[in-house]
Amino acid sequence: MNGSLLQQRSNWLDKYRLQVRIAEQGWVVSVGDGIVWVAGLPTVAIDDVLEFSDGSRAQVFDLNVNLVGGVLLQATDALTAGTRATRGSQVLGIAVGDELLGRVLDPLGGPLDGGAMPDCAGWRPLEARAPAIAERDFVQQPLYTGSKVLDTMIPIGCGQRQLLIGDEGLGRSALALDAVTNQKGKNIRCVYVLIGQKRSTVIGTIELLRNAGALEYTTVIVAEASALPGLLHLAPFAGCTVAEYWMRQGWHTLVVYDDLSTHAKTYRELSLLLRRPPGREAYPGDIFSVHARLLERATCLNAANGGGSMTALPIVETKLGEIAAYIPTNLISITDGQVYLDRDLFSGGFRPAIDIGKSVSRIGGRAQHPAVKKEAGRMKLDYLQFLELEMFTRFGAKLEAAMEKVIRRGRVLREIFKQDRLSPLPIEFQLAWMVAFNDGLLDEWEPRALSDKLSQLEMQVAASGLTLDDGRDKWAALARDWAGEREASAQGETR
Repeated sequence: MNGSLLQQRSNWLDKYRLQVRIAEQGWVVSVGDGIVWVAGLPTVAIDDVLEFSDGSRAQVFDLNVNLVGGVLLQATDALTAGTRATRGSQVLGIAVGDELLGRVLDPLGGPLDGGAMPDCAGWRPLEARAPAIAERDFVQQPLYTGSKVLDTMIPIGCGQRQLLIGDEGLGRSALALDAVTNQKGKNIRCVYVLIGQKRSTVIGTIELLRNAGALEYTTVIVAEASALPGLLHLAPFAGCTVAEYWMRQGWHTLVVYDDLSTHAKTYRELSLLLRRPPGREAYPGDIFSVHARLLERATCLNAANGGGSMTALPIVETKLGEIAAYIPTNLISITDGQVYLDRDLFSGGFRPAIDIGKSVSRIGGRAQHPAVKKEAGRMKLDYLQFLELEMFTRFGAKLEAAMEKVIRRGRVLREIFKQDRLSPLPIEFQLAWMVAFNDGLLDEWEPRALSDKLSQLEMQVAASGLTLDDGRDKWAALARDWAGEREASAQGETR
């Protein structure tokens, strides 16, 4: 009997395992300027979340022998030296889903529009690998921005990364907003990321989207100028994550980063405060990797992976038109093309001030509709030839009749390219004026008079019901009717 009890006790002890749960606990050494230094957490890794006893949170950005450097994401006045710190259980992420449409959020998914916290079933980490090559497809579908110059000469396709570059105040954000508002009714979901903007600019952007009816299919991620530097750094990744979720669901999406120059400056500030070695222009050496990780997630997926796409429009600022500066050249090398806005063109009244010679879309032509592509043809080369010939006329050079015709047609084309701010135009209108121009119907028109009358062509196109797939003869007939009406009207005014 005693032997049986001993055997039972032995069996029970073999099955029983005493488990000891060990949790690291550190403490804050110093805090300031959005940076917190923590000691006593030897096993944390880069990008881990630190949680503090006062309710604050930080993300690990730097590892030293005895200290951990983190950037604050949430902070209270009670966060001081000696505050207890522990390692968080989750990586940084954001709730994703259709519930985010029409919402204004911070980079952590918190509401900024006065509404309730979005009740989303999905969740994705902010940092994720870009889609593998086997998951990607060629850019095949156009994304129309509503800009005459872009949709005809520098086309953008769904899944492309097109950089908007230029000095401050030249209309980079206006081009991006045109692109967003032009997606109304096209089943494209948009994400607009505002990084380090003034509150007045943020409010103005949101009101513009709301008044244009674009907020219903758009999510706005905001990290305004007064936000913690850590949130400024996370803002583009949050916007990318939201758009990436919809892309994986088979949607075509458009995400605007306004702007990555501010993002780069924030990352430089954080790196210098964390005592990282400065590189060119004091930027850390991994700034290229940061932006590459972000922009490489924009792509077009193949049918086996849903067929969705993410088109990225990053905005970058230049100083005095210096396109060869460090951050602009970094982003140019990552993206599939750039739209360059020039100060001299802006001052000369050519708006949008797009320098067609310096702007390029390396893959957008593949997605351009055949009818639009055919009409655009050599238009860009002919326009650049006109600009060169026009320079000779400034010196009083006498040109042949053929060259004078090129000059006259070029001036008409330049006037057509002018477009009011925040007034996107349908692609059908773009095709109509290109057909009229290529058929020589506008050659005798005075450029200044033409710009006021193109609105009549837009209304005529809308009333006609023609689509891009209709034959060229129908478009040519519409253009002839319009040009004939305009000519008769002009003759009547002359009499």
